[in-house]
Amino acid sequence: MSGEVFRVLHVCTGNICRSPIAERLMLAGLQSRLGEQANRFVIESAGTWGHTGSPMEPYALRTLESYGVDGGDFRARELVAQHVAGADLVLGATREHRAAAVVLHPRAAARSFTLREFARLVTTVDPRALPQDDLVTRARGLVQAAVARRGLVPPDRPRDDDLRDPYNAPASAFAVCGDLVADGLRGPLDLLTGVRGPRLQPR
Repeated sequence: MSGEVFRVLHVCTGNICRSPIAERLMLAGLQSRLGEQANRFVIESAGTWGHTGSPMEPYALRTLESYGVDGGDFRARELVAQHVAGADLVLGATREHRAAAVVLHPRAAARSFTLREFARLVTTVDPRALPQDDLVTRARGLVQAAVARRGLVPPDRPRDDDLRDPYNAPASAFAVCGDLVADGLRGPLDLLTGVRGPRLQPR
C-alpha cells in the first residue's frame, strides 16, 4: 500500500495558463504539508487544445513566481485518454474541461470535477470520517465523499464552478486566477493530507 501513488490531473484549454498554475500550486501545497511524503502524490496537467511542448504563458509563470513557485521547466501537453484513465482525480478549470475529460474516458465521470466544484463539495467533509492509515487511501476516500455530495451542495450559479481563462488578458487577470486557484486548493489540500496548512499567498 505504501508504494501506491494518488494521481491528480488538472485540465484546461491550452495547458499554458490555468492548469499549470493549479498543478504547481497544488504540488507546492503538498510539499509544504507533507515534506518527502508528498511523493505519494503525482500532480500533472494537460490541455484540451494543448500547445504541446510550449512553456507556460509568461504572466502565468510570473504569477507562480509571486507565490515562490518555479514553473520554468514546465512544458505543455495535449490531453489524451490515457491521462484521464490513469488519474485518481481529474480537476478541470471549467465544466467544459471536465466534460472533455469524461468524453475521452467515460469511466472517469465519478472522479472528475472542476477545481472549484471539488473545493465546494468537500467543505462539509469531516476530516475524522476519512481513512487515517494511509495517504492514498485517504485521498480516494475524499473523492468518494465529494461524489456523494453532488447535488447536495449546489453553487449559487453554475458558472461559479468555473475558473475564467486569463489568456491574452493583463497580468492582473492572471493574479486573480492564481488567487482563486490558491483559495480553491486550500481546503482540499488540508483534507487530502490530514495536515492543516497555510493558504499559499503571493509574496
